[in-house]
Amino acid sequence: MSELRRRPLPHDFHPPVASFSVTSPDFQDGGALPEAQVHAGGNRSPELSWSGFPEGTASFAVTCYDPDAPTGSGFWHWVLFDIPASVTELPAGAGGADGAGLPAGAVRVRNDYGTRDFGGAAPPPGDGPHRYVFTVYAVDSEKLGPDENATPAQVGFMLRFHAVGRAQLIAEYEVPAAG
Repeated sequence: MSELRRRPLPHDFHPPVASFSVTSPDFQDGGALPEAQVHAGGNRSPELSWSGFPEGTASFAVTCYDPDAPTGSGFWHWVLFDIPASVTELPAGAGGADGAGLPAGAVRVRNDYGTRDFGGAAPPPGDGPHRYVFTVYAVDSEKLGPDENATPAQVGFMLRFHAVGRAQLIAEYEVPAAG
């Protein structure tokens, strides 16, 4: 997939907000997504930690989105919000089905796999590299508003109006065409 044909990132059309840092020991920004974060591999959410967020941040939201999925609307792999402002990291595996690694109060909504856990990368064979955009949003309120029955689009809508900062890590993964 050429750079010119790539779809926009989920926040390209949101108002500008402060930027801050998010890092992961599991992969580098712009690097390859490891097998641990692949659906058929480890299917495990990466460790994420963030810093430098704006003063007045009242909570955080974390998403993982594939804008390159051949759906016309991308593919949401993970959506959480209402993470307390005192939390500045999620351990690897926090996105497991039981939610045991998540901080108290965090809300998870269904991803495009139809589950509330982290769903790893699974691009179609031969579709080229897909970008997996891990975004941490600094939010201006303790509670974003939606509940666990919201869709990723509803959460994105609320983040459009309540994000005061944003940090992202992007990794790529592709499955070669069967040969």
